[in-house]
Amino acid sequence: MKITSQFLREKYLDFFKQRGHAVIQSASLIPENDPSVLFTTAGMHPLIPYLMGQKHPCGTRLTDVQKCVRTGDIEEVGDDSHLTFFEMLGNWSLGDYFNRQSIQWSYQFLTDPAYLGLDVNRLSVTVFAGDDDAPRDEDSAQTWQQCGIPADRIYYLPKKNNWWIAGTTGPCGPDTEIFWDTGKPACGEHCDPSCDCGKYLEIWNNVFMQFNRQADGTYLPLVQKNVDTGMGLERTVCVLNGYKSVYDIDLFERALQTIQQLSGKNYGADAKTTRAMRIIADHVRTATFLLGDPVGVVPSNVDQGYVLRRLIRRAVRMANSLDMPKGSIVQIAQVYVDVYKDVYPELTDNRAKIVDELVKEEEKFSKTLVAGEKEFFKVISHIPGNVVPGGTAFKLYDTFGFPVEMTVELAAENGYQVDVEGFRQKFAEHQAKSHAGSEQRFKGGMAEGGGVEITRLHTATHLLQAALRRVLGDEVKQKGSNITTERLRFDFSFGRPMTADEIAETERLVNWAIESDLPITCEEMPLDDARKTGAIGLFGDKYGQVVKVYTMGNFSKEICGGPHANSTGELGHFVITKEQSSGSGVRRIKAELHSK
Repeated sequence: MKITSQFLREKYLDFFKQRGHAVIQSASLIPENDPSVLFTTAGMHPLIPYLMGQKHPCGTRLTDVQKCVRTGDIEEVGDDSHLTFFEMLGNWSLGDYFNRQSIQWSYQFLTDPAYLGLDVNRLSVTVFAGDDDAPRDEDSAQTWQQCGIPADRIYYLPKKNNWWIAGTTGPCGPDTEIFWDTGKPACGEHCDPSCDCGKYLEIWNNVFMQFNRQADGTYLPLVQKNVDTGMGLERTVCVLNGYKSVYDIDLFERALQTIQQLSGKNYGADAKTTRAMRIIADHVRTATFLLGDPVGVVPSNVDQGYVLRRLIRRAVRMANSLDMPKGSIVQIAQVYVDVYKDVYPELTDNRAKIVDELVKEEEKFSKTLVAGEKEFFKVISHIPGNVVPGGTAFKLYDTFGFPVEMTVELAAENGYQVDVEGFRQKFAEHQAKSHAGSEQRFKGGMAEGGGVEITRLHTATHLLQAALRRVLGDEVKQKGSNITTERLRFDFSFGRPMTADEIAETERLVNWAIESDLPITCEEMPLDDARKTGAIGLFGDKYGQVVKVYTMGNFSKEICGGPHANSTGELGHFVITKEQSSGSGVRRIKAELHSK
């Protein structure tokens, strides 16, 4: 029997719902108020305030299917297991049960014939080996043995393998990871789940959060012990069906059929063709979800937009290598909208935007792709050795719109390397104040010890949105935000640039609200009741049917789960530093809070 993705989603959520977990909605792919990452890379990102001790409106046991994007292994995409977009099945205990109960439920869900019914003889687990910061996790190892995993398939691994933290500071702790034996031969005498030989495929990770890592590297006990688990949907469906590759599962079936029809080539015909088709299938899927996200991203040269642009352009280049006609990636995106329409209706809602942005980006890139590749081959025919100079890589970026990663990839395909450090130096000289293109550009933030600043700036975004709606009208709706310890960035729907008078009046209204020292109150209520009171909120559906409503006098009322000041008078003086476009029909404001 073929196991579908929807079957696994429903089985997982039902299993934990029966065990007292509230089912919550997937959060946006664009993290709110977490400057340490560009994308939601795990289910725990939207829950950081609750892992730190805040009360969640839905209780202490939660479960969901979270959309995630990770691009750190983008060069590996095209193999059997790597993806840039994936769905993460997760369940959490917020100060409720801990490691023993978590492990017992994981084992039951995986091996019980009523659920997944996996062969226990093909399961192995890893646990934390211990170090100066935390002890060896004998408790988890003993629990696994009691469940039925023999000692010779329980591996003790160091912190780099079995310790989980999002970033460099914040909630963290030892984890236990569950692996499926793919049947491939061992790579040697010491082959274990830490190998990259392909014998072991990780399918579930249970994190036992009990520490809060400080900026100075010390570990303090968390106010409450938490459990944070994650099971990769695509990899698990692959395992359940006995497939060799994640690209064999149902979610990619129609997309790969479309790619074959458009290219006239057969998937699996040879390694190069297969890799190209997988890259197209993966990157277009990720681009579709980023463009269709409720917050939304559009291609650009900075931050999330840079990563999106890189994914689209890489897909276009691969499509060209397969002689696919212009507009092919749009057709593939349309397939994904249909495949996911029942699970993620926001893709259907944003179908027109997805199509429009992909058409524009392909058109823009196609004009320079041929010329850029021609220039690349011209350059390498004249350089001594096999290293493309950094200045040349920068020229390809600056003149032809080639991300340096694409130049590196093109060079590797032709037996060359690229002086990436030299590129970075040229880039820094050209745009000293910009950090475009670095997926790790954000430092600091709520998870980095900047909690007070983040709290003040997050509170200010509420006042800013309320002021904008007073000045520009109720058509203003939040489209996204990002906060560092120095500034806030707020994207909102509006069809034209603001005038100088409108900017000044917005700033004045926010400062009036701050100077009035309005009390900030929080109430928990059903979502429908919150809406009836006039509360607004971009993320209104992600917290379940009970939500937190923050009210600031008569000035602002929003559904929100972020950190807030006690009163507006704590914020300081609000200054708008920039108002600019952030895409079609979306404006962006950057602002700071100064001491009075």
